[in-house]
Amino acid sequence: MSADQPGLLKNPFVRAILASALFLQVGIWIRNFAVLLFIMEQTNGDPFAVSMISVAEFAPIFIFSFIGGTFADRWRPKRTMIWCDILSALSVFAVLLALMVSTWKLVFLATLISSILSQFSQPSGMKLFKLHLSDSLVQAAMSIYQTIFAVFMILGPALGTVVYQNLGLYASIFITGLAFLFSALMLAFIPKDQLADEAEEKTTLLQEMKSGVRYVWDRKVLKLLGICFMAAGLGIGLIQPLNIFLVIERLGLEKENLQWLLMVNGSGMIVGGALAMSFSQKVSPQKMLIMGMLMNAMGISVIGLSSNLWLTLGAEFICGLFMPCIQIGINTMILQNTEGNFIGRVNGILMPLFTGSMVVTMSIAGSLMNMFSIVPLYQAAAVLFIIGMIFILPLYHMKSQASSNAVQ
Repeated sequence: MSADQPGLLKNPFVRAILASALFLQVGIWIRNFAVLLFIMEQTNGDPFAVSMISVAEFAPIFIFSFIGGTFADRWRPKRTMIWCDILSALSVFAVLLALMVSTWKLVFLATLISSILSQFSQPSGMKLFKLHLSDSLVQAAMSIYQTIFAVFMILGPALGTVVYQNLGLYASIFITGLAFLFSALMLAFIPKDQLADEAEEKTTLLQEMKSGVRYVWDRKVLKLLGICFMAAGLGIGLIQPLNIFLVIERLGLEKENLQWLLMVNGSGMIVGGALAMSFSQKVSPQKMLIMGMLMNAMGISVIGLSSNLWLTLGAEFICGLFMPCIQIGINTMILQNTEGNFIGRVNGILMPLFTGSMVVTMSIAGSLMNMFSIVPLYQAAAVLFIIGMIFILPLYHMKSQASSNAVQ
């Protein structure tokens, strides 16, 4: 850690946002696996029913992300996040009561409503990072924040499965609601929101949405980040559905062995998040992003070519190790190069680019698998990561420009 970082965890905002993230991840993973395992039982593993879980989770990103980001720029971020967590908890409890007296299909609402509310909460969280931390601490705080997500990539599935198998659906959903309420409670310890300047000119929602699009379009950094987002999303979406075939066809193992690949990848993410925190003061976010894109491209290429388990596991670890570089690099660059009153809209524009690209290639990955073998598809994903890296190269020596009002 650098000299600036030992006091980071003493910052009341950092402590509160990390505690909130911890409770939120507990609730999300318990909910996700309770819903998944319950639907698997109710439908005998019907692929369509299972796919509807992803629809409930991802569809709100397309529909509400930009709207939520625009409102996040209008509203006080702390208050917005607290109310989103409270409403998520109330909606979960309402779904629980409805399940007791009505059809089991209402369980989809537990995911759908929380996903909608997160489109308002997530950009507000980004604004809080901008408001309460200096640029020199944003990257370190984001590293810790992302490490929590990485830890739950490993522990989350086990936690969700154990809770569901031992306590059942109703208890799982009730615990989810409690976790959301505890998340809201932790957010209450964040320093008070700053009041907006009353002298500012009043604008309509549509005007603010248009100004958000113009803001991204007029800034080279944000446009290039958008292209990088799209390339990464296309690459991840192309290979994510193929992991199970990688285990069966390339490694000649039973499908149950997929868990070892995911566990090694998740372990790499935890280590990578910790290392990113240590080097956050020495390595700029754009250099971190470029390194992450390059190493993931190389790792994905090796994974696709390998027919040796240990080589594949090594490449999975490398991909996981450098994935936080991509996540932290992009988030830090958005925060450092976006004015505070545009954070929500910028986030609302860029996030659907990644998710939309990922969904597009996920939807055609199966068909492409039938046309080609698994090897060229993994190489294509690696090329997409290289393309994304090339677009970021012009930013290699860039300094943050959020404080500047000049259009780049």
